[in-house]
Amino acid sequence: MPPQRHIQYPLHNHHLHYPHQPDQTKPNQTSSSLSSHRIPILLQLKALDFSVMSPLSLIILISVFSILSLSTSQPPPLRRTLIDCGATVPSTINGLQWILDTGYITGGTAKNLTVPVLHHTLSTVRSFPLQNNLRRKFCYVVKVFRGAKYIIRSTYFYGGINGNDSPPVFDQIVDGTLWGVVNTTEDYRDGMSSYYEGVFLARGKTMSFCIAANSYTESDPFISALEFVILENSLYNSTDFKQAGLSLVARHSFGHNERIRYPDDQFDRVWEPFGANDSTISSSKNVSVSTIWNLPPTKIFETELTISRSSPQEMNWPPVPLPNSTYYIALYFAHDHNSSPGGSRIIDISINGVPYYKNMTVTPAGVVVFASKWPLGGLTKVALTPATGLRIDPLINGGEVFDVIALGGRTLTRDVIALEALKSSFQNTPHDWNGDPCMPRQFSWTGIACSEGPRIRVVTLNLTSMGLSGSLPLSIARLTALTSIWLGNNTLSGPIPDFSSLKMLETLHLEDNQFTGEIPLSLGNIKGLRELFLQNNNLTGQIPHNLIGKPGLNLRTSGNQFLSLSPS
Repeated sequence: MPPQRHIQYPLHNHHLHYPHQPDQTKPNQTSSSLSSHRIPILLQLKALDFSVMSPLSLIILISVFSILSLSTSQPPPLRRTLIDCGATVPSTINGLQWILDTGYITGGTAKNLTVPVLHHTLSTVRSFPLQNNLRRKFCYVVKVFRGAKYIIRSTYFYGGINGNDSPPVFDQIVDGTLWGVVNTTEDYRDGMSSYYEGVFLARGKTMSFCIAANSYTESDPFISALEFVILENSLYNSTDFKQAGLSLVARHSFGHNERIRYPDDQFDRVWEPFGANDSTISSSKNVSVSTIWNLPPTKIFETELTISRSSPQEMNWPPVPLPNSTYYIALYFAHDHNSSPGGSRIIDISINGVPYYKNMTVTPAGVVVFASKWPLGGLTKVALTPATGLRIDPLINGGEVFDVIALGGRTLTRDVIALEALKSSFQNTPHDWNGDPCMPRQFSWTGIACSEGPRIRVVTLNLTSMGLSGSLPLSIARLTALTSIWLGNNTLSGPIPDFSSLKMLETLHLEDNQFTGEIPLSLGNIKGLRELFLQNNNLTGQIPHNLIGKPGLNLRTSGNQFLSLSPS
């Protein structure tokens, strides 16, 4: 039985929206696939196998808009952050401002490429050391509008910076979600740069984008450029971005012979050219496309790919095999009545032999037909056939395909805030203390262990012998799921804070530091406390009586010269 279909006819305009309400959803973690794209043309799909598959579910939505004047209202200026990684001076390229990355990341090394490049942002990279950093992430942290959708695009051009012939293979991560593997080997062999693009929801006031070495990484990971561009609320709005993100597989303008991007596309999406050898390209300049939900650039409707009706004719698109997964597919059409005196264009569409949409009328106002969850795998064949009895060739102007990737979980916000305060109070914290503390689990922060399940909490803090200095902030007591704290053999100073809110605490190691003041009486009130190591500090006063002889407690206080026993 074919999946159920739904048709939607939006009749209202959409305006750029900057929501500010917090989002509390914590979706489950999963693995993800990733498609790389090369500049100036699309190269080969790079993908991972999927461990989680969405159930077969199809929602096809068709959007038809009336003609609107483009001068009625303009969206407010776009909010975009364009980061030229490793650069030492800002630049302006095609009217867009590129900024330095030093305000967004604390690790890595800026490097200049010694090979010629076509684009200024490819002339430098930020490189991250592989040695002793397997499964550790280096994160860019960017301020965003909470609740808004963003295109995130990462660009890579190796340029031989590591001295190896081939570029490294590594992972990239958005917030707590493993986006996928970065493999630019084939692109670099062909002298091309690579880019990866996804659409994700900002679930907080910041978003993190991270680079991390995996078991296949043989030299230092790197990045050339990173872009965050806010999207209008209507774009790709059939996707539940609280549960999933979109990873670009292909985006094409059919009939064009060059790439289309900013300023023709206000969001600087890259529309690659696509045309088949047996197809006819014709001009379609008299269409009046208005605000189709996904706001494709008007320029993609200036040409069309017209397929002969002597068919059914099929085209292989996307032009690369796809891993078995669930995909978002959007196809764009607009028809110039003056170019086809034979009548209206009514088209039947099928994908891999499965009806995608039947009897679709193409008008000058433009039509987009999209499926939010369409299962694909291997090569994909798209068939466009004129409706029965019609003598006008079918056409297509543009198309997009995204892999739908389930989002990973997120560390509980209160724990993140507490750890950020701890980071601010310490000096010399581990360089990977950026991004989500717990997720993805294989890339959790150094010294952090977290709970399982949908409510992700920090349960262990172990920074023994890490060369830390500074003091323990009161906010550590907000990490209420902690069972163990190991901070021994550092140079931490100041008073020991009140830990009484840590009801689950079993182990507290603060030995071999420079803590001062008295031992908090509240420590004796933690029922489950089994180890309390305070030796070799500068503590004064008396040992609280409720710690002396506490059943099951291993208490060590030697090396604090002024410490004495509290009278009972």
